[in-house]
Amino acid sequence: MAGSGAAATTTTTATATTPATAVVYDVVVIGAGIVGLSTAYAITRTSPRTRLIVLEKENAPAQHQTGRNSGVIHSGIYYRPGSLKARYAIQGAAETVKFCAEHDIPHEVTGKLIVATEREELPRLHALVQRGRTNGIPVSELVPSQIAEYEPHVRGIAAIRVGTTGVCDFATVTQTLARLAQDAGATIRYGSRVRAITHTRRAAADDVIISTDDVEIRTRAVVNCAGLHCDRIARLAGDDPGMRIIPFRGEFYELTPARHDLVRGLVYPVPDPAFPFLGVHLTRGVDGGVHIGPNAVPALAREGYRRHDLCPRDLAETAIFPGTWRIARRHWRYEIDEIRRSLSKRAFTRAVQRLLPEIRTEDLVPAPSGVRAQAVLPDGTLVDDFLLAGKPPFVHVLNAPSPAATASLPIGREIARRTLDALGGMS
Repeated sequence: MAGSGAAATTTTTATATTPATAVVYDVVVIGAGIVGLSTAYAITRTSPRTRLIVLEKENAPAQHQTGRNSGVIHSGIYYRPGSLKARYAIQGAAETVKFCAEHDIPHEVTGKLIVATEREELPRLHALVQRGRTNGIPVSELVPSQIAEYEPHVRGIAAIRVGTTGVCDFATVTQTLARLAQDAGATIRYGSRVRAITHTRRAAADDVIISTDDVEIRTRAVVNCAGLHCDRIARLAGDDPGMRIIPFRGEFYELTPARHDLVRGLVYPVPDPAFPFLGVHLTRGVDGGVHIGPNAVPALAREGYRRHDLCPRDLAETAIFPGTWRIARRHWRYEIDEIRRSLSKRAFTRAVQRLLPEIRTEDLVPAPSGVRAQAVLPDGTLVDDFLLAGKPPFVHVLNAPSPAATASLPIGREIARRTLDALGGMS
């Protein structure tokens, strides 16, 4: 999701009058990342008469999480059976491939290896095999000689192969969703930051005024897909989201072109189920380049893509939130390792060498970073599943990090269903 509509300090107030200059729409979607635009696309397909506008504070779509990831089409193997992540990632993987094929978007179903390099990882690897089979995902177990058949330069003591994983260009997917929604009558307004939300109820009907820097919009329903700022938008709407977005910067390197042949497809370590990040992995993208990463370190700003980026307001909100310190106490050993790899290219290289022994420090070139919008509860729990909340006229998407890009088409349909139900099923 794009981090759209970052909230000002304006608080929600109720008023008995509607500005005469307000533009009228049935639905306002805040955020032009892949989830927001998938929602707009789904609404226009399901209810073509619905007057819909998407508000995005940036000047183009997919400027945050959507456009700053490794482009992996996830299979759904990691996620708890029955969870939204499992259901939507499995559906979304197949739908994303089909969507890309229909619209000539670069993509490839490469399959991926999840590789154990130490014996203590074997129980977790076997648990992934069982989880994959429970989720209905084809999984093959590999011995070292079979690993070499797929990835000659990768070393491990065991692995599994997931054939339904692939790569695509999610920024182009998002741009295509924007075009299709606009072709169906939706309006997308870029450079439009949400400053205030006013909600009143009149004659059993909801009336919401969205105020931006240059326009006021009157609407009957609001979909909050604001990503890095979704909790702030929820509070502007007068709702208590019950969580806080804590930003984690994911730092990537890429292989120099001369070393691209070290990686054929996708290679992942065995993840630690106690932490929501998948670890440093190897991704050969649709352009043939090889990304390595990300590590995950606390960011000092919600849009803190560089190490020295700092936003005092963001940092203060993170520091006073009790969940922040409870995360630190619970996961400090893990985070020390992540920070060490962030500060030392040599330490990062050593982590990569567990999977790819031939890699050298000089083979790695810094690549653009991303920031994960991680929802955290006051007790320090990292929200693991997608989190959709709110009562009419609001739908809040409060946790949609990876695999949200993969899952965006079914997520968009679910958000559209909830929104249209609130509107009485417009058609």
